[in-house]
Amino acid sequence: MYRKTLKISIIFLYLIIIAGAVVRMTGSGMGCPDWPKCFGFYIPPTEETQLQWTPNTNFKEGQMIIINESLRIAPKDFTSATAYTESNWSTYDKHDYAAFNVWHTWIEYINRLVTVLAGIPILLMIISAFWYWKRRPWLIFGSFFVLPLMGFQAWLGKQVVDSNLLPVKITIHMIAALVIVALLLYLWFKSQEKESSLGTLSRKRTTYDSQFRNLVLLAVVLTLVQVAFGTQVRQYVDEQVMVVGYDAKDQWLNPPTIMFYVHRSFSILVTVLNLYLFWRNRKYLLGHTRLLNWVLFLIALEVITGILMYYVDFPFGTQPLHLVLASLLFGVQFYVLLWSMRRKEEVGVA
Repeated sequence: MYRKTLKISIIFLYLIIIAGAVVRMTGSGMGCPDWPKCFGFYIPPTEETQLQWTPNTNFKEGQMIIINESLRIAPKDFTSATAYTESNWSTYDKHDYAAFNVWHTWIEYINRLVTVLAGIPILLMIISAFWYWKRRPWLIFGSFFVLPLMGFQAWLGKQVVDSNLLPVKITIHMIAALVIVALLLYLWFKSQEKESSLGTLSRKRTTYDSQFRNLVLLAVVLTLVQVAFGTQVRQYVDEQVMVVGYDAKDQWLNPPTIMFYVHRSFSILVTVLNLYLFWRNRKYLLGHTRLLNWVLFLIALEVITGILMYYVDFPFGTQPLHLVLASLLFGVQFYVLLWSMRRKEEVGVA
């Protein structure tokens, strides 16, 4: 039960990353200008008329309307009169973004909904972790630690919205998601050891190599740095879209920024390092070939999507795919790191 809910939690976390990438691709980050509600509603509006002031209408505390391209929020429940009364409303002071696009609103809402649904398997995972109380009680504490991290991630989501998509907060939000991925993968790996001791799993032969382990750790760090650089490049692209428009894709990276060149140069370093890890694993028969095949495959797709975005003017879907591939790459590399830290020759594997 524990491993099943843990696996579902990992899947949901990647679904959150995918949903966030789609939000960025469609420019829907401010589709809901407040948090956790959306324009003050638990179920977002579907028509702009729902955000307009109307006479003789019951307005709930926290409900929003758009007046003169500005957000107004109801400080308490009240019924409107026949004429608009300014004193009944407060100006929303978190940011000055005030626009409604039904597609952006619902894309952002689905992103938040996926995040909420992810909490269900995580709670089940924590409950089922008590199965390990006698043999590995620290798995319970590790599982519980996921909760505050998810809470912190939700709080970061609020900060991103309140800051009107401040780049540095978007970067921290993404890195925090990958930290949670790492924790869940670690729990998966350690629970796997527990099941192996009961004889329920097959065996995998690995050989310990300290240099390989250290280089894998470096590769994981470089991937995190690449993700951070990539979010900064993406922010520049978003700003260019606002200036030149969505249809002028050939101008989104014209001219390229220094951060773009740094990001591209780092991709060469990441590729070379992982090729060396693949070679070293094959030469010394370390036992990580299958995982490293996936690493190189994901890097190849990363390079292809990067080339397409720069030289073929951002084909549809390449932006979120590029980000999702980077998060998958981080996950696989981190799992290789966990295996490379094992000093025993044989350990269980699902």
